[in-house]
Amino acid sequence: MFPSRMTFAALTAGLLSASLASAQSMDEIIAKAVSPLPEDLRADATVFRYDEDTGERVILREGTNHVECQPTDEEGFTWCYPVADSERRDLSAQLSAQGLEGEELQEALQRAERAGQIKPMAFGSLIYRRFDTPDRIQYLYVVMLPGATAEDLGMPTGRQRDNALAGKGLPWMMRPGTPGAHLMIPINGTEYSNQAN
Repeated sequence: MFPSRMTFAALTAGLLSASLASAQSMDEIIAKAVSPLPEDLRADATVFRYDEDTGERVILREGTNHVECQPTDEEGFTWCYPVADSERRDLSAQLSAQGLEGEELQEALQRAERAGQIKPMAFGSLIYRRFDTPDRIQYLYVVMLPGATAEDLGMPTGRQRDNALAGKGLPWMMRPGTPGAHLMIPINGTEYSNQAN
């Protein structure tokens, strides 16, 4: 039995509404994904995610600039990265899908780098991060400085986590002298930041 014209119209309207809601949800996902970036980088950034089973990259929005972002993950983190380091992230996602994690995953990435399968992370690469709740640093820039020491670059190493949680964080270097050396820069005083006490 065929549906009446009224039923058909109602079904069509329902499907259209569901489609619009889905499109709006994707717009919201993309808007939040790019939110850690400075305003002038957001509109042209690529947004992607990884297939959990295979680690394959899935493009949600193709961008045209030099940064790319992932939607908020299940832990509440939203990340944006330089496109130049995408091969490393893609391999990391594929290895994670195969069950590697922690130090084992880092060692596999270092082996791939030594074998020329992926490029070393560019010195000075800037990673942008947001977190949803104030129990962690909510808005943070991370400058990757592989192999550098605090003495090389005149950087502080005094941990600023507690100050950052209070909305008063200052930069500090972590893991100096290692391939994972980086400068943590809490971003204070924005709508995304931990609020000052």
